[in-house]
Amino acid sequence: MSNSPLLPLIAEPSRLNDVLGHSDLLIIDVPLKQESYSEGHVPGAIYLDHTRLLRGSGAVPNDVPSEQQLSALFSSLGLTPNTHVVAYDDEGGGWAGRLLWTLELLGHRHYSYLNGGIHAWRAEKHPIETTPNRATPSDYRASIEHPEVAVDRETLLQRLDDVVVWDARSADEYNGLKGNNQRLGHIPGAIHLDWEELKDQQQHLRLKQNAELLTLLEERGLTSEGEIVTHCQSHHRSGLTWLAGRALGLNIHAYPGSWKEWGNRDDTPIE
Repeated sequence: MSNSPLLPLIAEPSRLNDVLGHSDLLIIDVPLKQESYSEGHVPGAIYLDHTRLLRGSGAVPNDVPSEQQLSALFSSLGLTPNTHVVAYDDEGGGWAGRLLWTLELLGHRHYSYLNGGIHAWRAEKHPIETTPNRATPSDYRASIEHPEVAVDRETLLQRLDDVVVWDARSADEYNGLKGNNQRLGHIPGAIHLDWEELKDQQQHLRLKQNAELLTLLEERGLTSEGEIVTHCQSHHRSGLTWLAGRALGLNIHAYPGSWKEWGNRDDTPIE
């Protein structure tokens, strides 16, 4: 994956701290809870309401926003073709991953994830701000340059026999014991690996070390041999599983409709 040399894909807090204030840097805080931003954020970080990463209407409200919506979103954040985006959140990478996945969809590949997000940043006592930052708007024309990064329901249905589906939800959701859907269970043949298992609770929600992640994935049958499609309920938790797969060099895509779409139809096979 091509990245500008400013920061690696998975950036440690100390690395980000070293380049704070760089003219090409756009730091985006996309927390689950808005108060996380006001309680203290990385200096210069712009707040992003995570719901703007979702279409918000139609049969699948959690699907990819339209190109018009994405143009408005990234223009409001001040994105340009030269911008290096650093995304982080307050929950170990779900919404940050969804944001970076969206950039990958658009062909914008200068991006990084702040490993561990705000928890790791604060734990290392790096400087924080509490006053909000305003973006300098740009005129960003979004177009889906890499549609293959997203897999839709019809394509997944046709390809169930030749892709590996990674279900990042909880075990209870996977096993059909809980969920807010007409039908519960999982996509036939899907491999279960909860997104929480990728996070190191002892290291302030950083991703586990690469060797540990590879072992964990290989034990479940998620390997570099196959093509992987990851999902959760709304492609929020699977934002992190997609990001981890990219960092490990896997051939990974995401199904943004996720279980919210699959589990609310009567024409989709379920185990």
